[in-house]
Amino acid sequence: MQSRAILALEDGSSFQGISIGASGETTGEVCFNTSMTGYQEILTDPSYRGQIVTMTYPEIGNYGVNGEDLESARPRLAGFVVRHLSREASNFRADATLEAYLQEHGVVAIAEIDTRALVRRIREHGALKGILSTVDGDVDSLVSKARQTPGLVGRDLVQEVIGEAPHEWTEPLSKWSKFSSEDEESTVGSERPHVVALDYGMKWNIPRHLHDEGFRVTVMPGTATADEVLVREPDAVFLSNGPGDPEPLEYAVRTIRGVSERLPIFGICLGHQLLSQAFGAKTFKLKFGHRGANQPVLNLRSNRVEITSQNHGFAVEEQGLPDELEVTHRNLNDDTVEGVRHREKPIFSVQYHPEASAGPHDSQYLFGEFRRLIAEHRQA
Repeated sequence: MQSRAILALEDGSSFQGISIGASGETTGEVCFNTSMTGYQEILTDPSYRGQIVTMTYPEIGNYGVNGEDLESARPRLAGFVVRHLSREASNFRADATLEAYLQEHGVVAIAEIDTRALVRRIREHGALKGILSTVDGDVDSLVSKARQTPGLVGRDLVQEVIGEAPHEWTEPLSKWSKFSSEDEESTVGSERPHVVALDYGMKWNIPRHLHDEGFRVTVMPGTATADEVLVREPDAVFLSNGPGDPEPLEYAVRTIRGVSERLPIFGICLGHQLLSQAFGAKTFKLKFGHRGANQPVLNLRSNRVEITSQNHGFAVEEQGLPDELEVTHRNLNDDTVEGVRHREKPIFSVQYHPEASAGPHDSQYLFGEFRRLIAEHRQA
């Protein structure tokens, strides 16, 4: 018999369902993701630190989980919410069911609630703090605890998810990815430009793409100083995704300013926000964020639309954007800035995820652009 679980929000609303994960209690900002697939990548994405993630697609877990599709070593989110959990894993790659994976890694999760009503509430009122519990059945008590939890604004969540020691990355893309490294030598050549990837909570598919694009990749914690980066003599710097509010990450902004005078830079998601801040831009919190694998973005340089995977609750303010940064991409749902490029320096960034697994793959060309930008810089 399934035990009961309750999700309570700071606005006083609550949802009762069944527990499908570990027993216990967890708090976080409640958000939603519109992806139909990729729940394992979502679970292990460090950018979800401090968040209880709701999947809007009603059937989750039908293809199970496996050891190849991880974006970090373990689940990073605070809690997990689904409408209906499939308890059978129908896929030849599956190592376990989703329910077993949640329980193994201590993820508190709930199913059999009206996720449509929950998502409508978030869309109407904005992101809400919440609590997910299998041990406290008192709704009033849960609502009170939800209200007392810290939000995401002003918190440095990056240092809760990053590694401490620099290391070389040598793992290629999975053979199941759209672009494999099997023909690597024909596209890479003999010399691998050296890229330092600053890890603010980096998804593993990013260094996999960098590796297969022909780079020698050194991963360094996002707390590294500019001097610590430059002493490794990289040809370029990559700025990764990561969780939470970019505003308190002053150490990251200082490092980006320090390396931007010498090296090409490519940033993704939080890296995009930090890069923009380094040149004087401001960021703000979105009402309920962009999270899903179906976000339309217009490339203003090519006038082509890209369907993108996104996961962010903050964005770069266009008003007050410094003149040296040109807007290159725009979200077609709400017109927010999705990409910038420096007008003179070999520096660019995007808000979305071109490395996305399980897709879409419309924006993977950006890794090739990064390689070409580095080659041009080395020849200058």
